[in-house]
Amino acid sequence: MATGAEEDLPLPLDATAEQPNLFDGTTRLYTCYTCPYAQRVWITRNYKGLEDEIKLVPLNLRNRPAWYKEKVYSLNKVPSLEHNGKVMGESLDLIKYVDSNFRGPSLLPDDPTKREFAEEMLRYTDTFNMAVYISLNGDAVKESGPSFDYLENALHKFDDGPFFLGGFSLVDIAYIPFVERFQIFFADVWNYDITESRPKLATWIEV
Repeated sequence: MATGAEEDLPLPLDATAEQPNLFDGTTRLYTCYTCPYAQRVWITRNYKGLEDEIKLVPLNLRNRPAWYKEKVYSLNKVPSLEHNGKVMGESLDLIKYVDSNFRGPSLLPDDPTKREFAEEMLRYTDTFNMAVYISLNGDAVKESGPSFDYLENALHKFDDGPFFLGGFSLVDIAYIPFVERFQIFFADVWNYDITESRPKLATWIEV
């Protein structure tokens, strides 16, 4: 799953970069191209076709500008979104915000059953990521198994498409930046395919 449309990406800003003109009416997504949390919002922005409406402001997280913490976002992490005179953060909150407050195809269905399941899956993301990360300190293949099985079982919930809610949604966006990393890491370090005996997960990653 890619981030979306082709665009000329600005270079990351470091400690020497000048501060942009804050709260000048420009909507800005402060991001880091390699951060999976920030990628959630980047994917959402691009899927909805908002490249011209939400400006990317990438940061060098190893040498970030002091003004970012002092003037933009006191938590000093990404992603954050500057919109309508305020700055907000937290990736799961931001993907919902972008989906609800900007034009473009909706990333949550109207079906109340699917919406309820979406909330359940979004709440589980931190549990999933933490469980897999913790497994890396032990028998990773064995200990991570239940977490990947959970996703496999969740993908069986609806049969009207290959995604968690049938059609592509915020749930897929919340998980894919992490699952793709885990797939590569497990293959490289343990020569293990996380999609083995998990056909739904394999299809989901491929589409």
